[in-house]
Amino acid sequence: EKTLKYFLVSFGLLKTAPAPVHSYTPANAEPASRPPWVTDDSFSQKFAPGKTTTTVTKHILPRGAPVPSPASTSAYTSPVSTSSQAPAIARGTVQRAERFPASSRTPLCGHCNSIIRGPFLVAMGRSWHPEEFNCAYCKTSLADMCFVEEQNSVYCERCYEQFFAPTCARCHTKIMGEVMHALRQTWHTSCFVCAACKMPFGNSLFHMEDGEPNCEKDYIALFSTKCHGCDFPVEAGDKFIEALGHTWHDTCFICAVCHVNLEGQPFYSKKDKPLCKKHAHAINL
Repeated sequence: EKTLKYFLVSFGLLKTAPAPVHSYTPANAEPASRPPWVTDDSFSQKFAPGKTTTTVTKHILPRGAPVPSPASTSAYTSPVSTSSQAPAIARGTVQRAERFPASSRTPLCGHCNSIIRGPFLVAMGRSWHPEEFNCAYCKTSLADMCFVEEQNSVYCERCYEQFFAPTCARCHTKIMGEVMHALRQTWHTSCFVCAACKMPFGNSLFHMEDGEPNCEKDYIALFSTKCHGCDFPVEAGDKFIEALGHTWHDTCFICAVCHVNLEGQPFYSKKDKPLCKKHAHAINL
């Protein structure tokens, strides 16, 4: 009943834990509170589905999509000082123009670059004649409608959804607003979720296991190897020892009585606990 087993752990058993199978690291960490697909206007082109590299290529419109001519493109680009331009917003964000009554102020129209005498609209940091602020494709007036800016032109929601909005890999509906790019696909930010807890990843890391993404907390709880000594995970870069049918951090493989480190030392075991030679016959464990 008190049979002592003699084991020797050589330095050859000292290993390095493998790195996680997959993790998403935001490409742009500034500002830290906003994900890269919001702060980087070219993010969607760099990581569009089907691309084999992250090289920025010329944007190709789907068949039948509106192609702004050089004249119409330049018409929506009037000379405006940098300080008066609107801050950058996410691609696909739905906006709405603000109406202003006629006053002594005479701004320049962002479409025709002429002075506006009378009521005017303000959108994208510029002013517009109400009759000239129209969808670039169907020509619907956007004076009292929501619009989306794309390629220096403005479109009604319907035209933007038809020609430009990407499709979510989970719900298969068009994505208006913020887009999550992951696993070479596009997702609603609320649709790309952890397979275990179903919470959106946001700007957090995720790990792939069995073809499913998992948040770091659930990945560690469900799939990581835990140290038999401290019950904490053996993480990437940690040194570990395999002995007595378990995995141990190298610093956790110690004598159960005197706590001397047994790495590379002869040791005994009793009740599945490692013991040094001095305490091999210890009675109370």
